Amino acid sequence: MERLMPPVALLLLCPLAAALSGAGRFWHITDLHWEPDYDAAAAAGQVCPSGGSRVDPAAGPWGSYVCDAPWRLLASAASAMRNRLPRPDFVLWTGDDTPHVPNEKLGEEKVLHIIENLTSLIKKTFPDTKVYAAMGNHDFHPKNQFPGKEHKIYNRTAELWRPWLNDASVALFRAGAFYSEKLPSPATKGRMVVLNTNLYYDKNDETADEEDPGGQFQWLEETLTNASRADEMVYIVGHVPPGFFEKKRGKPWFRSSFNERYLKIVEKHHRVIAAQFFGHHHTDTFRMFYSDTGSPINVMFLAPGVTPWKTTLPGVNNGANNPGIRVISYDPDTLQVLDMVTYYLNLTRANMMALTREEEFPTWEEEYRLTEAFQVPDGSVGSMQMVLEKISKDPHYLQKYHEFNSVRYDLTPCEEACCIDHVCAIREVDFTKYNECVKTSSSASAIVSVWLLLFSLLLGLLSPQQLL
Repeated sequence: MERLMPPVALLLLCPLAAALSGAGRFWHITDLHWEPDYDAAAAAGQVCPSGGSRVDPAAGPWGSYVCDAPWRLLASAASAMRNRLPRPDFVLWTGDDTPHVPNEKLGEEKVLHIIENLTSLIKKTFPDTKVYAAMGNHDFHPKNQFPGKEHKIYNRTAELWRPWLNDASVALFRAGAFYSEKLPSPATKGRMVVLNTNLYYDKNDETADEEDPGGQFQWLEETLTNASRADEMVYIVGHVPPGFFEKKRGKPWFRSSFNERYLKIVEKHHRVIAAQFFGHHHTDTFRMFYSDTGSPINVMFLAPGVTPWKTTLPGVNNGANNPGIRVISYDPDTLQVLDMVTYYLNLTRANMMALTREEEFPTWEEEYRLTEAFQVPDGSVGSMQMVLEKISKDPHYLQKYHEFNSVRYDLTPCEEACCIDHVCAIREVDFTKYNECVKTSSSASAIVSVWLLLFSLLLGLLSPQQLL
């Protein structure tokens, strides 16, 4: 017997279907981390410099979980993007191109060579498409040490990206690697703001004593104010996000003063910020922003990386991921996110299949669609608050989110400590509130555990006759 969809579900889905029929779509890719010296057949299983002394006997032609991405994997991702959505409205590329190796194995010219090669790959894949590219903390030499002033790497990268930039953007990029441009469609009153948040990274010693590196905060405020006056909506794009890493408790990325100022800007200008798109984590997650009264006002989406590299950050368990790429559907009039579809490569399966048959590229599968997976109408701030509430209260949704977080690499149960780490990182981007969230949640969890222990001891003391 055919099951009919409930009327309420139909009412929820019909407006979405109508909206999606006129929706725009764009790609978001991040953290490609090309490993030029990858060699799956290397002796002793040490197949790449980014793996250090770690070995991987299961390494294959499409990559390894202890390594950054071989060129074949990046070409495969580009092919999948071209096949899935060959004519996007635009592409977001949020940085980190070089491998996780010591500075002495790189140098300015090698960093620029890698950026140039990946730029060429994206231009070849989407020759007539606008690309909004941001620099990642690894796209510099020495890594992380981005200055708030003109630099050779900024100048050379601006020239590589000149086909995607107007003259004003080239000048801004040379001065600090940030810029803003209108979205390409004349029918869209939208603007892209591309930030260099590497200036705020807590590993960046160049800007540690500065209040506003490169004047980017002041420029951002002016840009958002002007957008409001022009009745434009804005997407903010960058690499290193504010807040905390959900896979390592208490690990922030920004210096405290920079984190606080960024939050104040988002709160002040949230009405013109339609959404924010960042990378850096290599994981699939999001961050909520709230007003002083606790109302949700904005959302930041963190896309999974293409590199499968297992992080060496101490204290992180199962810190690898399957390669992921993402399509975002949006309303061209308001820039509201309508839906997101994440595609992924099951790296283990792809390498196993390569042993039995030759194929030009393996299949990138649809991992999930946001609205279907979490049963929400769209990707708006209100909907993402609903997703957060489902994750925090329903073990089924928590586990689903947890598996998506690593692009189906880590399928272990997300238990109490894991839940606290993820929920507090999503909910609280502010340093003080995050620490309070972790402390309060951990205390509540401990109290529940004590009561369960006492209850079980009490049951053990009672005889079967007393229980009847």
